[in-house]
Amino acid sequence: MKAWKSPLEPTVTLLWGDIFAKARLAQGLWAKKTVAERSRHLQKMQAYLVTHGEALVKTLSASTGKPGIEALAAEVLPCAMACQWYATKAKRYLAPKKIASSHLLFTHKQNTLHRIPLGVVGIISPWNYPLSIPFSETLMALIAGNAVLVKTDPHVPEVGQMLEQIVAAGDFPSGLFQRIVAPGPYVSEHFFLHGIDKLFFTGSVAVGKQLMRQAADTLTPVVLELGGKDPMVVLEDADLEKASNGALWGAFQNAGQTCAAVERVYVQASVYPQFLSLLTSKTRAMHHGIDEACQVDMGAVTTEKQYREIERQVTAALAAGAQIAAQSVAVSAATEHCYPATVLIGVNHDMAIMQEETFGPVLCVMPFDTVEEAVQLANDSHYALTASVWTRNMGLAKKLALQIAGGVVTINDHLYTHAMNELPWGGWKQSGMGRSHGQLGLEEMTHAKLVSRDCTPSKRNAYGYPYDGATYQALLRLLGLFASGSTREKVTRWGQALPFLLKKMGSTWKV
Repeated sequence: MKAWKSPLEPTVTLLWGDIFAKARLAQGLWAKKTVAERSRHLQKMQAYLVTHGEALVKTLSASTGKPGIEALAAEVLPCAMACQWYATKAKRYLAPKKIASSHLLFTHKQNTLHRIPLGVVGIISPWNYPLSIPFSETLMALIAGNAVLVKTDPHVPEVGQMLEQIVAAGDFPSGLFQRIVAPGPYVSEHFFLHGIDKLFFTGSVAVGKQLMRQAADTLTPVVLELGGKDPMVVLEDADLEKASNGALWGAFQNAGQTCAAVERVYVQASVYPQFLSLLTSKTRAMHHGIDEACQVDMGAVTTEKQYREIERQVTAALAAGAQIAAQSVAVSAATEHCYPATVLIGVNHDMAIMQEETFGPVLCVMPFDTVEEAVQLANDSHYALTASVWTRNMGLAKKLALQIAGGVVTINDHLYTHAMNELPWGGWKQSGMGRSHGQLGLEEMTHAKLVSRDCTPSKRNAYGYPYDGATYQALLRLLGLFASGSTREKVTRWGQALPFLLKKMGSTWKV
């Protein structure tokens, strides 16, 4: 990929060297601190979030178009919760762990698995959750002992500045956290050119694939969260009131601009009319527009490009035979970027809107007959991020949860686990690779290093030089321990091999 062409590029290129030099110097000092010492810095950020919460909400709402309640509930509050969880729980997951030897042949070996900081972590963050996504990844990186370089999205510059202010309140070493303001392709090229130790990217499939191609040249590891086309399966015994409420919020929260938003609902045919009636009546009761006094249910689409993409998909679906079953009502403060919450019926899997990620407030509803058909429809997608199953039959729900593709499958709820810091987040297929949050997220921010040592005064290994027939026979008896037979027979084989092996370990190899 060509670098960003700017009159200032030579100067900027030189600055990249300074950026990485500062980051590596700060990281070396930071990594020497204990997890408990690092946690105190996270607590300072938490205090800032609490003190400035309402001001942060106003900035988020003005920058993204989301209602104040969503800015508070899905951005500011999760950040404070994340500070608390990582400050108090990270020590447990980052602590060295003893690994017991699996066989008597290695009982004299002591094994410890250590989590070692990566070094300098790069984060490229999106515009849909411009605070909570990069902030949580920054927390994981910092508590694990890394330096962080974050490229925030240019569509929401005020939120990027806000992120800087929150991290500054943590009083970290100079250069440990740096926000990069430049076009994405230019940033990623210099990330790889200057030796980023791992890249975390949240965004489109197309950009994710391009980053993987770039990363291949230097074998730089990447964690990619690339979106979803999340299904919701409603069985005939489900609580339809609860399920319709779940579909409504799961689809239209943040104007549908959520990678784990419900975009496809499959409803068992026997309850399809009743479910659809509940869903459409609730959709018509919603109000969309610019939030002025916490009276708006759904805000604006953040970018014009995304608004046009939503229009394109809906127009194509209507031309192919889909129908609009219900839409939300605009308030007086609605702008041209406020797309109504829309329920589509008459859809099928030949339509692009059932295959492509819409990333907007459009919910497609389709009936099914059998449970097997529901699973097949849910899995008929290039994405596998999250899904949900709605039923009173917990045995069946758990069975279906394992059959439906997705990194997260929830039962009788949807779109909440991202805010639970203890739970891993991520998917497979074209939804990406790797995990963030919780223990798995902390592990993504570290190298796994095994330290193993011999705990005996033995002169050599039982299986070492010199080779001879007696050693071969002793090892052959050990192999026999894995054959079928009684415990008595196995003890006999071990008793035949053990004296020779111990003698060999204790003897000196004389040349």
